[in-house]
Amino acid sequence: MIKRNLYLKEMRDFYDETSLIKIIYGLRRTGKSIILTQIMSELVHQNVDEEHLIYLNFESLKYSFINGPEDLERYINSFVKDKQIYYVFLDEIQKIEDFEKAINSLRITNHFSIFITGSNGRVTFRELATDLSGRYVSFRVHPLTFREIVAITNTPVTAYQRLLYDVFEWGSLPQRFSFKNKATKLNYLSDVYDSILLKDVVDRLKIKDVTTLNKILQYLLETEGREFSNKNILAYLKDKYKEISTETLYNYIEALCSTFIVNRVYRYDIQKKEVLKTLNKFYVADLGVKKVKASGRRINEAICLENLVYHELIARGYEVYAGKTKNGKIDFVVMKNTEYKYVQVCCHLSNPAMIEKEFGAYDAVQDNYPKYVISLDRENFSRDGIQHINAIQFLKGKGI
Repeated sequence: MIKRNLYLKEMRDFYDETSLIKIIYGLRRTGKSIILTQIMSELVHQNVDEEHLIYLNFESLKYSFINGPEDLERYINSFVKDKQIYYVFLDEIQKIEDFEKAINSLRITNHFSIFITGSNGRVTFRELATDLSGRYVSFRVHPLTFREIVAITNTPVTAYQRLLYDVFEWGSLPQRFSFKNKATKLNYLSDVYDSILLKDVVDRLKIKDVTTLNKILQYLLETEGREFSNKNILAYLKDKYKEISTETLYNYIEALCSTFIVNRVYRYDIQKKEVLKTLNKFYVADLGVKKVKASGRRINEAICLENLVYHELIARGYEVYAGKTKNGKIDFVVMKNTEYKYVQVCCHLSNPAMIEKEFGAYDAVQDNYPKYVISLDRENFSRDGIQHINAIQFLKGKGI
């Protein structure tokens, strides 16, 4: 496994911070446990004694005797032999009921630097807000970026495009690159999806109608990147399956978002400079999920590329919105430190009409913030102050 410097560089300033819990969260199998081991390795290289590193993985039956916060606190305190900082790593902490009470009790001693990981919404902001408000920093871990995939596969420049199409089909979860044939890759991805669905969504969030949940996910995958309309999906479900309430629809979509299967992207009104709550877009967290749920459908390369650009922008620390103009839309409005940028994405600028469509989307944007069009074309189509970037070069770190 490659070193996940994208995340480690954000966390290093907090290694010795005892007043803040470090929460590492995200979709299952994105490498959160690996990041914990890499943090421990860095601490050892900084001459931290290994006896001051406490690692517990709650997927192991070794810790089945820990049944609540009192057991957890008691067990961690049993390792303490001196007054130096102890670094505590709690992997898949959501398996322990009321874990917040234990880690908060440990935190107030200023004796522990605590790192926790989890795979579902229970270890993000919603349920931690009461006991840990203002007392944690969080880091969301995503599947591998294209740069990381190039590194992990040792792919030469001449094969970048082939690798990109492989990612379109099979996604970016780290472990899937260990499998070489289609059957084992599909089997692995199916197992990951099933574990997310059954353990994170159905079990922990108490979703009862799994078939309806799957139908909703199927619809979101088939309409990925489009403006979402609750009326359309309710009509679709009524026609193809059964009628459900708007409340049930929103609850199930929230379940999919809180377990990181899909990401909700809010619209941003460029003219009014405000975030809108209607007609959001959704992007699947990993394209491998689409492989499992695709039902033999042909890969939509344009949407796959848009998905990867979205995740690359997120990985670079941007807030990402879907842009709304007076008479149209921009794929992405991205923000960082009060700086705005606009991004259009397409597979190929194959003819004058397509070029006009992508570049012309900016005609309604009156400000002077940077504007980009990203496509797979190698020819540079930059014009009128709008910069064109080759998609593979962008995914490798160039531009924006």
